[in-house]
Amino acid sequence: MALMRSFFKGQNKTNSFTPLVEEITLESLKKLIPIRNLSDEKLQSFALEHKAKVLPAGEILFKCNEPTNTAIYLLKGTVSLSDSKGKTFEVNATDAKAKFPLSSGLKHTTTATSKSEVSVLHVSQKIMSINSEVHKTELVIPDELKNSRLLQSFAQHFYDDELDIPSLPNVAIQLRKAMQKDIGIDEAVKIIQLDPVISAKLIEVANCPLYIAASPVRSCFEAVKRIGLNSTRSLVISLSVKNIFKSNSPLIKKYLDQIWKDSLYLSSLSYVLASACKQKNPEEALLAGLICDIGAIPFLNFVTNLPADYYDDEEIKKVIPIVKGIVGATILEKWGFADDFIQVPLMSENWFHSTNDESLSYTDIVMLSKLHRNIGKKDKTDLPAITSIPAASKLKNMTLSPENSLSILHDAKNKINDALKTFSS
Repeated sequence: MALMRSFFKGQNKTNSFTPLVEEITLESLKKLIPIRNLSDEKLQSFALEHKAKVLPAGEILFKCNEPTNTAIYLLKGTVSLSDSKGKTFEVNATDAKAKFPLSSGLKHTTTATSKSEVSVLHVSQKIMSINSEVHKTELVIPDELKNSRLLQSFAQHFYDDELDIPSLPNVAIQLRKAMQKDIGIDEAVKIIQLDPVISAKLIEVANCPLYIAASPVRSCFEAVKRIGLNSTRSLVISLSVKNIFKSNSPLIKKYLDQIWKDSLYLSSLSYVLASACKQKNPEEALLAGLICDIGAIPFLNFVTNLPADYYDDEEIKKVIPIVKGIVGATILEKWGFADDFIQVPLMSENWFHSTNDESLSYTDIVMLSKLHRNIGKKDKTDLPAITSIPAASKLKNMTLSPENSLSILHDAKNKINDALKTFSS
């Protein structure tokens, strides 16, 4: 019970009003993401021992930029949320968005005011990433796929350390090793020019509108000088990654082409967001977006070696999201990537994962980019509001809201298209 008490809390320092309380049902807890992932026993224990707060219309639930250590769920009623720029939107307890918390992270990114009588639940943020450590080290097979021959076979393949890990092109490996020492532009250019295709693409990137300059560059040396050594290293790896998204199987090629296309758009968004918030290197954010789903490649290569009657198209679609995180982290670890990148495939869809660290990570950038990517899509019922996740609370130079996110996408449309053209050709 002590563990459960540390997970669930009920406190509200913003309001001087003494709230009423009401019972919480097991059914209501089972609707909340990610709380519903807890066992029935833990949920029932909490429901019996704790209460939700009931507040009248017109009460402030929390204020923008106020520090917090709880996530807040809306169980009944309607709440108005406004950001620091006055942009406002509403959430009703019957909305799909109410499955997610109104706010989480180190601070509130909006001010919440009750539009009607509301019932709210305060939950310790420890619970929000309760399964994170498990997913870091294990290939977790969900109940609905426990009878999947395909997934069972691949899991055995994975645990037997028989993964077919793709290799980075030699130029990317050599450049990264060389830059572990104190090399200059001349030495970097000599390595890059060993691969004429990468060298030509780097010049093309340096001349695209992502790097505003009065005159075009005409050599690899000028390109590296304009972009910078560290950014060049990230771009060379990014330009190399496309080479591993290849297959002779028409079925697998279809998947790889779609994953590459999605990764490319995600990486472009990551570049734009990193440029806008000025907290992370844009070129490294672009690379983080590109390698986010790289874990699907060894799985798809594994599928090509199986008999055709061993799997079907629908099963492949279901298995990819299960395996890509842990396998992607394994690839990046083998490649010698820093932990900040290794976390990206593992955690970038774990919306409420938080390290209690105020600094923005590349996982945060990719996570925010994934939510931006889905803005405007019809089916968003399984996605939280962008203001509600911990990553949004770490932004220092910009404010995200549904309206502001659309504005960012609109303003950056040309940059995104330029990046897509450069990296897809």
